[in-house]
Amino acid sequence: MKFKLKRIDWYIIKQFLGTYVFAIALIISISVVFDINEKIDKFLNPDVPLKAIIVDYYLNFIPYFANLFSPLFTFIAVIFFTSKLADRSEIIAMLASGMSFRRLMLPYAVSATIIAIVTFILNAYIIPPANETRIDFQNKYIRNKKVDYVKNAQLEIEPGVIAYFDSYDARSNMGYRFSLEHFEDKKLISRLTAKSIKYDSLYQWTVIDYMIRDFDGMREHISQGSRKDTTLTIVPSDFLISVNDCETMTTPELNTYINRQKKRGIGNIQTFQIEYHKRFATIMAEPLNCTSLHTACFKQGNGPADRPVCKRGQMIGQKWQIAGNSFAVGLQAVAVLQARQPFCSGGQRTFDIIGWAIYKHRAVFKKDDTIRRNRTS
Repeated sequence: MKFKLKRIDWYIIKQFLGTYVFAIALIISISVVFDINEKIDKFLNPDVPLKAIIVDYYLNFIPYFANLFSPLFTFIAVIFFTSKLADRSEIIAMLASGMSFRRLMLPYAVSATIIAIVTFILNAYIIPPANETRIDFQNKYIRNKKVDYVKNAQLEIEPGVIAYFDSYDARSNMGYRFSLEHFEDKKLISRLTAKSIKYDSLYQWTVIDYMIRDFDGMREHISQGSRKDTTLTIVPSDFLISVNDCETMTTPELNTYINRQKKRGIGNIQTFQIEYHKRFATIMAEPLNCTSLHTACFKQGNGPADRPVCKRGQMIGQKWQIAGNSFAVGLQAVAVLQARQPFCSGGQRTFDIIGWAIYKHRAVFKKDDTIRRNRTS
């Protein structure tokens, strides 16, 4: 059955989105104050320009944390403004006019869809470039978390070609005790070793003090040299992986990076996979939080007629939210520490909770609709 948005629907949507924006603005204001208080000693450093603090840091800080808190404050907005509607007996008037609980959910679903679309666009395309500027500011003036040194890095450049760095220093663009092995049909046909290797530009490397061993059956050909320019389809960022790198990539870039690193055999990409799945799980979190209205709009069984948004229903909805978030955080920890499939920490828990909620309370809606039809008949 198709529904057309009416004046009451637009009223609820405006109340929903207005409460949501107000709650987000309030928590962001508090977050900015606490963040300034925490970093005030760094900001007072004469080397930190005021323009960089405002433009490079806080103008990118605000959308990041607003998007981070979005699912939680969607839930809070639903509970808060629906309670106000109930206190003013507006929901009683809606139900008395013949509107069912299912029909009442329509403006909530529209509002949640609007928030979900905006959240996805921000998460996928707008916030990652902003994060890059914000993280560069943090690394330069607050605390440098950028990885510029690695040991025992091994990766597959292309099928059958394995590269190994005993160590690599990004500050000097130098790698030490480098080796490059070529395999055909699981047989080693060539091996290059070098005391050091220098990164020049995109895919351009220079090996220093090298030796090449070519294997031809039982024979071996050895060639040596002091310096040789070569092309390797890798860059230092492929194995210099920082904690916040996943936050600076758009969703298509993140997907491409994950697939490329998987092919190269690099194992420490669970953080990138979790970030990828979490961006899609955040979209589903908005409708998930709106399902708390299913419990928030219960009528008390033996109390006065039409008393929605009871305290018991609100408590149940809040417990769902807390349990879902706690479960998600726990699964993320398992995915990182135990190298499990990160998808379990993202979208799967959203669909599980939605399915359980619909199954658990489907009888309530059926009963409410039956009572409503009997009253209007």
